[in-house]
Amino acid sequence: MPVHCFAGHPNLSRLCGLYAKGLTILTDVFSEGAAWMRGRIIPIGEACIPITDWGLTHCDITYDVVPVWKGGMFRLPAYLDRFEASMAALHLDPDMTRDAIQSALIQMVAASGLRNSYVAMVCSRGTPTITGSRDPRHCRNHFYAWCVPYVQVISPEVVAKGASACIAQTVQRIPDGSVDPIVKNYHWGDFTKGLFEAKDAGFETVILTDADGNITEGPGFNVFAITHGQLLTSGHGVLSGITRRTVLEIATQLGLQVDIRPLPQTVLLDADEVFISSSAGGVIPIVKVNETVFAGGVCGPATQSIHQSYWDWMAAPAYRTDIIYNN
Repeated sequence: MPVHCFAGHPNLSRLCGLYAKGLTILTDVFSEGAAWMRGRIIPIGEACIPITDWGLTHCDITYDVVPVWKGGMFRLPAYLDRFEASMAALHLDPDMTRDAIQSALIQMVAASGLRNSYVAMVCSRGTPTITGSRDPRHCRNHFYAWCVPYVQVISPEVVAKGASACIAQTVQRIPDGSVDPIVKNYHWGDFTKGLFEAKDAGFETVILTDADGNITEGPGFNVFAITHGQLLTSGHGVLSGITRRTVLEIATQLGLQVDIRPLPQTVLLDADEVFISSSAGGVIPIVKVNETVFAGGVCGPATQSIHQSYWDWMAAPAYRTDIIYNN
């Protein structure tokens, strides 16, 4: 492992000693994940930002997450495209090129040893260079990244039998005229309130609606309905997920008619099958929404086909950026 990755690290001599002895660093300092901050790769537990950073105090921040599966990043160029678009929309500039960001991600994952990983790239507004300033132009924007073992929004045990969700009654999705959902963000107050509602009622997760009562999305996922050979999903008030894009491409390949339009609750509840998609878990069957059970309470055939195709695509060389690991 290049020693410069740890330049300035307080435990540099220990890290170098571990490497020299041929020990697997993953089992030691990076067992829980790694972070790239200010040009250094460090254990994730040591990563931090200033408590006055506007990313923390104002939620003035954007991020994206790319999955790593069996040693390869899935659709990395698409995730970088979206990350760059989000930064541009928020007037964020970390003074790093796209190639430098990609290199930081790859070096970090390679150092971590994680073959299956959840990899986040983040750009924060930073702290004003003029004390007390409220002018966002006075902030020095900065990039950082982190990776942890692969994360799933619904546990694998639940996915195997199908998950349940409720449509939130206590909260609506933040209007896209206030916070643009296309710009990936940490504004999760609505999702968190909805999750409390869902968990307290015995559901695995929650689906939020807009002010008109149409289905939008859930915490970290897009929502789909399958009815009479059609795949339906909302095109309004939702993140344009890369996994969502993959699902739409797979569905077309499988011969399903794709319809992106407002999705009323009644249409979702009358569907033959319902599923969600996320970079953290792929395609996940939802067998129950509120008190409505779909496909006899099991993963439906169309959902199963899309689910399997998604994992086939994850392994396809055309969509992968393979990592050369240090251990």
